[in-house]
Amino acid sequence: MPEIAIIGAGFAGICMAIRLRQAGIDDFTVYEKADALGGVWRDNTYPGAGCDIPSVLYSYSFAQRADWSRVYPEQREILRYLHECAEGFDVVGRIRFDTEVFSAGWHPDESVWRLETSRGSVSARAVVSAVGQLNRPRLPDVPGLDTFAGTAFHSARWRHDHDLTDRTVAVIGTGPSAVQFVPRIAERVRKLYVFQRSANWVVPKPDRAYGPTARRVFRLVPPARLAVRGATYLRGETAVYWAVRGDRRGTLVEKTARRHLAAQIADPDLRRRLTPDFPIGCKRILISQDFYPTLTRDNVELVTDPITEVTARGPQTAVRGYDVDTLIHGTGFLATEFLRPMEIVGRDGVRLHDVWREGAAAHLGIDVPRFPNLFLLYGPGTNLGHNSIVYMIESQVAYVVRKLRGGRVHEVGEDRYLAAHRALVAGLAGTALEADCTSWYKGADGRVTTNWPWRTYRYRLATRSA
Repeated sequence: MPEIAIIGAGFAGICMAIRLRQAGIDDFTVYEKADALGGVWRDNTYPGAGCDIPSVLYSYSFAQRADWSRVYPEQREILRYLHECAEGFDVVGRIRFDTEVFSAGWHPDESVWRLETSRGSVSARAVVSAVGQLNRPRLPDVPGLDTFAGTAFHSARWRHDHDLTDRTVAVIGTGPSAVQFVPRIAERVRKLYVFQRSANWVVPKPDRAYGPTARRVFRLVPPARLAVRGATYLRGETAVYWAVRGDRRGTLVEKTARRHLAAQIADPDLRRRLTPDFPIGCKRILISQDFYPTLTRDNVELVTDPITEVTARGPQTAVRGYDVDTLIHGTGFLATEFLRPMEIVGRDGVRLHDVWREGAAAHLGIDVPRFPNLFLLYGPGTNLGHNSIVYMIESQVAYVVRKLRGGRVHEVGEDRYLAAHRALVAGLAGTALEADCTSWYKGADGRVTTNWPWRTYRYRLATRSA
């Protein structure tokens, strides 16, 4: 029986495993449902997949690379980095692949969690969920999806065996994934229809390759690398943070987005349809140099009429039907359905999803009353719209390591949990995050359950003192 069961081998799970080993806690097992580590960076292999946070910051503070190939890394490089970390810190042998966790129940007589997995039952003193928020693809809510006669897939389940050359393709969605893969596939397809439910704010992507000189400086002068990391962090904590907060100082980011749109889209009607009707920061702010120009190609058409249904031939709107042979869903993830489809039963038989019936919540996004020794990484209220989630994950992992080191059963008090939740709700009030837009940050009732509304250093201080 492992002392600690970690569920998921993505950024959070690997970080948890490494930090446990560094703390001298060796009795743990990572349960990973897939046959390889990597989480979202293993699953999202669509053309152009990459990160919208610079590589110097989208990496562990204790495992800085000196040889990133470019400012904004693509999927393969990030996945390779995760493998390097897991291998370099010797935690690969602690991962049990092809093992999906279906449920976990607390047994008070023994003070253990009993987990039901695809490979049988296991018990552990503590459970750390590292499944994250972006692990279950969301399909569009339109009638007839299953009647489509062509090839259909979600961007997170890309069909590399399906050649898009000279095909007629419909893409549903214009979010973070779509702005990356649409420019890549537009060059190969015969015709591309891009269905947009609502426009997004897009700012320039200041990407570039790191040349030999820059890499040499990063390798030989670590303070230079740390300075770039620090400057990148501070940009997120100022201008982008103000935009997410709805602060007037965030208008600089909106002006940048408007200039970017005007510079790349000359047609007034197309520019109008690409201009959001909500404040910047309500949705994830996107970065791209080539998405707007792609929409001006002769073989690309932006469709803003709502899809009423999908037939065997393709998407239909009230205006016309679209005959396509391939349908790609760039519609994101079920981000607000935390820990699903796992069934988690805590003290006194209480079910976690019953507790979360009106929206997920956790003390600092990590622990919930009546669920002893259960810790969540990248849980409710910890996502960001302005900085690197890896910084948040490291704060959470440090908190969990400290609680586990004590050797006692840890359970957050109801008062502390409620106080933290009330503070979070109050902190979200009046921010751009809660403005009138449809966002993956929000649950079915329109409430934001995913995001932290303040600067990230405040979260780190909170996790250190809790």
